[in-house]
Amino acid sequence: MAAAFVAGALSALAMPPFYAFPILFVTLPVLVWLMDATAADPPAGFFTRFRRGFVTGWVFGFGYFLAGLWWVGDALLVEADQYAWMLPFALTLLPGVLAVFWGVATGLAVFFWSEGWPRLLVLSGFLALGEFLRGTMFTGFPWNTIGYAAMPVPCAMQSAALLGLYGVTVLALPAFSLLALRPLSGRGRTGPILFALAMAALVLAHLGYGATRLSFLPTKWREGVTLRIVQPDIDQAEKWSPDMETHNFQTLIDLSSPGLANPPPGGERITHIIWPESSFPFVLTQRPDALTALAQLIPDGTMLIAGALRTEPPVAGDRRTRVFNSIYTINDDGEIVGAADKVHLVPFGEYLPLREWAEAIGIRQLTHLNGDFEPGTGRLLLDAGKAGRFLPLICYEIIFPGSAVTGTERPDFIVNVTNDAWYGITPGPYQHWHQAILRGVEEGLPVVRAANNGISSVTDAMGRTVALLGLGQRGVIDAKLPMSVPAPPYVHWGNLPFFGICAVFLLVGAIAGRALRSDSH
Repeated sequence: MAAAFVAGALSALAMPPFYAFPILFVTLPVLVWLMDATAADPPAGFFTRFRRGFVTGWVFGFGYFLAGLWWVGDALLVEADQYAWMLPFALTLLPGVLAVFWGVATGLAVFFWSEGWPRLLVLSGFLALGEFLRGTMFTGFPWNTIGYAAMPVPCAMQSAALLGLYGVTVLALPAFSLLALRPLSGRGRTGPILFALAMAALVLAHLGYGATRLSFLPTKWREGVTLRIVQPDIDQAEKWSPDMETHNFQTLIDLSSPGLANPPPGGERITHIIWPESSFPFVLTQRPDALTALAQLIPDGTMLIAGALRTEPPVAGDRRTRVFNSIYTINDDGEIVGAADKVHLVPFGEYLPLREWAEAIGIRQLTHLNGDFEPGTGRLLLDAGKAGRFLPLICYEIIFPGSAVTGTERPDFIVNVTNDAWYGITPGPYQHWHQAILRGVEEGLPVVRAANNGISSVTDAMGRTVALLGLGQRGVIDAKLPMSVPAPPYVHWGNLPFFGICAVFLLVGAIAGRALRSDSH
C-alpha cells in the first residue's frame, strides 16, 4: 500500500506546472506490478478478488489526487476563521472519492489479468473508462485526467483534435506502462516485441501528426480586432469587502484606461476589453453610477466583455432573489447588450449538494450568498461585433470536454473568465490554464482567458500562446484575436472513437490474455 500511495503521489508531477510526464513511465508500471501481485493472491470469491484489486487502485489514485489537488484547500484559508476546520476533510475526502473510480477500474481488471502484454490493454481500457466516468458522473470532475500528461506542448496537443481528451488518455496509458512488459519464452516471445514497437509507433504518430498539423495551420488573425485583457489581481479576502468596493472597481477602470481613447502612434485601437469572472463587486444593474462610469471608459466602437452577478426576481412560491454567475457584453453607451449564465456550477462553491444535510453539520458554501446560485438553462453564444460570436465559459466550465458544443452553430472563439485567486500561488491555476488551452484545440477555436488572478492569455486554435500574463501579476495584455480553424474530427465524432478503442483494448486484452494463460498451463 505504501508503494501504491507513493507511486500515485509521484504521478502528480506529470501535471502542470511541473510537466514531468516521464515520471509516468515509472509510476504506472509500478501500478501494473502491484496488480500482478494482487492477481497472484490465492483464489477467492468474486467480492474478495474485486476488493483486492479495488484497494490497490484506490490507494494509488488517492496518492495521485492528494498530491495533485492539495491546493483546493487554499480556498478554505481565504476566510480561515469560518472554513479552516473543513481543511482536513477537503484534503482527504475529495481525493478519496475521485480515487474510487480508479479502484473500480483495477477491481474489474483483476478478473481479466494475465502475465503478458494483454494485461496492459486491460488495465488501460478500464482506467480510461474510469477517467471518463469521473469526468461525467455526479456533475463530473475531470481535473488532471491522465491524458493531459501526454499533451504538455502544442506539438503534443493536436491528437486531442482527433480523439479528444479521453481518446488520448486510453492510448497514452499502455505507452506509459511499457516498462511493465515481461519477456516470455516460446510462442509468447514475439508478443512483447510487437507491442513495444506498436507503442513506439503510436508515440511517433502522436508527435508527427502534431508537428504536421501545426505546420499546415499557422496562426491567422481576425482583421480589425484588438483585445485588451485585464488581470486586476484583487486579493480574494478583499474582493467582496464593502470597504474595498469603490477601490476594486476603480482598479479595473484604471488598468483598462491607458490608450483606449487615444492609441499611441502606430498602436492598434482596442476593440474589446475583457474583464474576469465576477468583475463588479456589486450587482451592476443596481448601480447606474457604475454604468455611467463604464460609458465614460469605453470608447466609440469598443465593447466590454465582463463577468458579473446577474439577478432575477423570485419565482412563484419562493421569496429569494435568484442570482446567476454571468457574462455581460456592454457597449460604448454603457448598455448591457448581451448576457449568458454559467450552466455548470461548482459544488460547495456555488451551490450546496444536499443543502439541508450539509448545513445541519455546519458546512457552508464559499460564496457569501443566501442560498445557491441558479444554473443557466443552456449554452448561449454572444455577439461580439466584428470579432464574431463567442462561447462564454465561466471558470471551471472549460475543463469539461465537449463543453463548446452548443448545437449546429459554431462559435468563432471561446471566452473563459475565471477567478483563480481562491487558490493563491499553487499548481491549481496552472492546471486550470492548461485544460483551457486543450478545450480550444479539441474544438478548433482560439481561447481568450481573463483571470482576476491566475493566468490570463490568448491562445490560438492549435494551443499556441499568443499573449500571456502570469500568475500573481497585475496588468493588461493587448493582443490580436486568432481565427478559428475548420472543425476538427473531434467536433464531429465526439467520444465515439474513445469508446471504440476501449472496446478493442478490453476485447483483445481479455482474449489474448486467456490464450496466454492457456499456453502457460
